[in-house]
Amino acid sequence: MTETKVFLLPDLGEGLTEAELVNWLVAVGDEIHVDQPIAEVETAKSVVEVPSPYAGTVAELHGAPGQTMDVGKPLISVAASESPVEPVETTEPPVETHAPLVEPVETEHVETKESAAAETYRTEEKAGSGNVLIGYGTPGGTATVRRTRPRRAQSLVEHGEARTPLVEPVGTQSAHAKLTTAADDALLSRTRVPGKLGAVISPLVRRMAREHGVDLGHVHGSGDSGLIMRRDVEAVITKPAKAEPIETERQPLVVPVETQPVERRVSTNSTSGAVDSRTGLAITGRTPVRGVRKAVAANMARSRSEIPEATVWVDVDATALVDLRVGLKKAEPHNTPGLLAFIARFVTAGLKKYPVLNTRFVSGEDTSGGESQEIVGFDGINLGFAAQTDRGLVVPSIRNADRLSAKQLDAEIKRLTAIAREGKATPTELGSGTFTLNNYGVFGIDGSAAIINYPEVAILGIGRIIDKPWVADGELVVRKVTELTLTFDHRVCDGGTAAGFLRFVADAIESPTSLLADL
Repeated sequence: MTETKVFLLPDLGEGLTEAELVNWLVAVGDEIHVDQPIAEVETAKSVVEVPSPYAGTVAELHGAPGQTMDVGKPLISVAASESPVEPVETTEPPVETHAPLVEPVETEHVETKESAAAETYRTEEKAGSGNVLIGYGTPGGTATVRRTRPRRAQSLVEHGEARTPLVEPVGTQSAHAKLTTAADDALLSRTRVPGKLGAVISPLVRRMAREHGVDLGHVHGSGDSGLIMRRDVEAVITKPAKAEPIETERQPLVVPVETQPVERRVSTNSTSGAVDSRTGLAITGRTPVRGVRKAVAANMARSRSEIPEATVWVDVDATALVDLRVGLKKAEPHNTPGLLAFIARFVTAGLKKYPVLNTRFVSGEDTSGGESQEIVGFDGINLGFAAQTDRGLVVPSIRNADRLSAKQLDAEIKRLTAIAREGKATPTELGSGTFTLNNYGVFGIDGSAAIINYPEVAILGIGRIIDKPWVADGELVVRKVTELTLTFDHRVCDGGTAAGFLRFVADAIESPTSLLADL
């Protein structure tokens, strides 16, 4: 009988828990190979292609384009090909087909004490090539496994004769849970998101928590950077709890479909003939908030609710900067930075002079249980810039922008803008900024009190550059004028610091040659 493997939607980075299925790249009946892209999914960060860890024939596609899918839920089912990957060669004697899948625990023979589920998970990964998706990948390399000492019996999984199911009956679950050791921790730790407190990356841990009704939001992770390990979930499961009916305990670990959360999407067809109770007007449609728009909405709401922001602005005579660029363009028509690159250079210089605007305000709990607050500074500047795309507003960031010249900044701005509009920017490129530059002047706008890109502490906006009457040397003349607007977190500095930074950038625009010697 042909064996069918179910591939679960992997974690796509930064603890994202869901993704929208954009497009299937394969169809039922197609023959696929390991690491072949099978689907395009869109997260709150970007659009990525998901590779298959299995080779064989596509048996079932779990989902339709436009559907939001949860991490850890089935994505695709693959029937094993006629010539499966050769089993791992070992020096151990083969096991007869009638041998039990799970043998009694004997500590003198089971040195590593691995759980059956973790063993199966690792075994199925052996066919991978090493290609890594964000937070997920197949290890690849040679098809050999080192063991400190042989086991008494070999699992039938490694001989391809049968496989231990990942979901086991409740009666055997507790016995296998006791076999977990640091070997499993190492497996889970390699896929964690650095710096993500309370992160849960392993599908095994997620499944265990879901099947036992454990709320991971209240679990303290014992792994690096607060990563929630298998042992943390087991500790919660084994705590004394209220007695439940026997029927509930005997239910399979897989949650019945009827108990799954109700689909959050609202079909646009359901609005036909519907009337809004507040306005009395007919409803023409409902648009689900998802993907980038959902992430932007959450980030902006958090920024406005948590950051006590203030705004300062100033009009700037940009005539000298415009003239400088015109002169450079005549000398090098195809290698002249744009005006945004010049201003980015001035901003990084200003942040070196006023580093408090390149920080992060962090609140937490101290050792005594009270509230602690600190301002975290950085050795370097990751300069983000707002880019409008078909998927919504995103903020790619130029890493270590303070080390780049205007020409290098211009090249990075063009590169990041292109990949952001294609939806190919990585979570690191979209989420690592320390200060944001917003050029809303391209939309014909003079000024705006922008919302700070949380968790940063400041954002500088640039309005359009237009001809305006200006007094220079006591005379009224026409000059190229723009408006700079700085919105800042009043918790990290006062108005004097913000005004000093804004004036520094304005003076640099009005007299640009002094800061552009590195061109």
